[in-house]
Amino acid sequence: MNDMTFIGLGYIGAGIGAGLTLVGAGLGIGKLAASALEGTARQPEAGGALRTTMIIAAALIEGLAFFALVICLLAVMNFAMPKAEVPAGTAAQTEAHR
Repeated sequence: MNDMTFIGLGYIGAGIGAGLTLVGAGLGIGKLAASALEGTARQPEAGGALRTTMIIAAALIEGLAFFALVICLLAVMNFAMPKAEVPAGTAAQTEAHR
């Protein structure tokens, strides 16, 4: 496989991973907010407790999404780094000198 193909596939994989992460986080936070609003509508006196729990859960979801995006960025940076080519005789020479 060509080196450029390998780098391109790495970029595509990181982009798909980042997109799926953001879609999942958006759906999770949306479902969380909808459930909290429904709970507040049913029991208005429990609104404060529901809001606090919702904010904590939303922060955890966003933290997980941010962590996944950082992993995708690290993967992209790793794919973009040029690989050092080692001449064929170099490995044998270093073993002989040890």
